[in-house]
Amino acid sequence: MFGKEVYEARRRALRERLVGQTGIALFLGNVESPAQYRDNCYKWRQDSNWLYFFGIDEPRFAAILDLDNGTETVYADDFTLDDIVWMGPMPSVQSLAEKAGVAASAPYAKAFEAVKKALAKGRKVHSLPPSRYYNEMLLKQLGITQASEALIRAIISLRLVKEPREIALIDAACRLGYEMHSVARRGIRIGVKEQEIVGAMEAVSLAKGWGVSFPTILTQHGEIFHCHSHEAPVEAGKLMVIDAGVESNEHYASDYTRTYPTGGRYTPRQRDIYSIVYECNEYAFSLTAPGVAYRDVHIAVAVRMLERLRELGLVSGDPSEMAEQGIAGLFMPHGLGHNMGLDVHDMEDLGEDLVGYDEDQKRSSLPGLRSLRMARRLVPGNVLTDEPGIYFIPALIAAWKKEKRDGGRVNYAKLEAEYLDFGGIRVEDDVLVTAEGARRLGDRRLPASPDEVEEAMQQDRRSA
Repeated sequence: MFGKEVYEARRRALRERLVGQTGIALFLGNVESPAQYRDNCYKWRQDSNWLYFFGIDEPRFAAILDLDNGTETVYADDFTLDDIVWMGPMPSVQSLAEKAGVAASAPYAKAFEAVKKALAKGRKVHSLPPSRYYNEMLLKQLGITQASEALIRAIISLRLVKEPREIALIDAACRLGYEMHSVARRGIRIGVKEQEIVGAMEAVSLAKGWGVSFPTILTQHGEIFHCHSHEAPVEAGKLMVIDAGVESNEHYASDYTRTYPTGGRYTPRQRDIYSIVYECNEYAFSLTAPGVAYRDVHIAVAVRMLERLRELGLVSGDPSEMAEQGIAGLFMPHGLGHNMGLDVHDMEDLGEDLVGYDEDQKRSSLPGLRSLRMARRLVPGNVLTDEPGIYFIPALIAAWKKEKRDGGRVNYAKLEAEYLDFGGIRVEDDVLVTAEGARRLGDRRLPASPDEVEEAMQQDRRSA
């Protein structure tokens, strides 16, 4: 936990953003979730909004902020003797509440009695969209089926801009991410099972942090965005996409992607495509600055990507016109990036459009652009990812060809003859928007250019 003054200041800022709102604001921490049976639970993870405003990293806590009289109460149950036998001594609920800067505490069930009493009096109960089923059922039992947009917007406005103390923790998570990815790169050897590489890299996240910030993607099928299957041996001539991050002990995330030639050097065809993706990553970073809409950065990257693909003979026509028609979505069906912080996709449980779009922006229906999670005009303190990619997805190519979606702009003959077995490439960095522009998070950048990647892999082999 931070010092109690941090949580007091955050809740005070939240109240300021809720001026004019009446009633109570209900916050639910997570409870433990059984896996196979009640006493064998999934790994514990606290709700991120709870962590942000209260910091107590223990299950089965709730809190109520009274917007009318300014009172705050934390609700949870003190350990019984049976709990202590199995779990050991635990600080009192009152002492934990005081660490969060809250003077009053009460048993867990009292929170729901307070909510029922407020509803009976016709008072507004502000709550957040539950990300866990248990909390969803609690809210339904109380008759609360609609989250409070006022509370959601107030929280987003706070959490989108990272405090200096948060930036320091994200930097630390990125340093661990650098170490984890370096271990992964050194593990790429022909014949080695993918699972062995995953085990070695995730060991770093567990030895020095809370664990991974999301299930590790490590695959020689880069055309599958979320491939979590790791049973294949490393094959010569393939591309290995590694998309992985560390969650620090304080629960801040990192998220990097690199694409490696399994044999240590790119083939000419692989280098051509990799160079385009790397150039797009650099270009996006150069455009990232306060006042710039990340939606516009995505579109600019799409134009640049199409220019380079046209040089390879894969598309034809004016790149700007092709971007307007969504042609880039055949090659990069995802958005350029997303917010990052206490969650690797920060606050998306509160609603993607509310988090990622300004009020005067509307999500596009174009392929690729419609999947953009962060479109907002950037301000200093935003933390987001820069992750362009190019993928050759056989099923998607076949569908576009059959449905004639491209207006004659795509060279399907060349794609089918040369690229259906290619896979995919993604290069991702974590970026902080600053007053001057932007900087990449962490102390060092993972090798990114094709020459840097090859040199790092050769150095790995020389030092093995």
